[in-house]
Amino acid sequence: MSIAPAPLPDGERGRGDGKKGDSILATHQSAIKRAKQNEKRRVRSLHFESTVKSSVKKVREAIEEKDVEAARKALLNVIPIIQKGCSKGIFHKNTSARKISRLTQAVNSLKPAI
Repeated sequence: MSIAPAPLPDGERGRGDGKKGDSILATHQSAIKRAKQNEKRRVRSLHFESTVKSSVKKVREAIEEKDVEAARKALLNVIPIIQKGCSKGIFHKNTSARKISRLTQAVNSLKPAI
């Protein structure tokens, strides 16, 4: 008669507290280091992408409210953030150019009330 180990909750593999990327399957020292580096980069990229999305959302909200000044201010804040993401390798250069272009077109389509 053998006693089976208790089943683990969903998402856990027996190591750590069950967070994504917590269980490293690598066995060689260099592979473990690479996995840790990849996890750091993944978390950093997620944070940066979230920041970009929030900034773009502010521009879009200002456009929907037809607030030209707020939209231009928000656009001037978001362009360097997107360009930095391109230089850091988070976005492809065409992706960042497309994002900037579309936002700029949307802001320029707003006509100031005369």
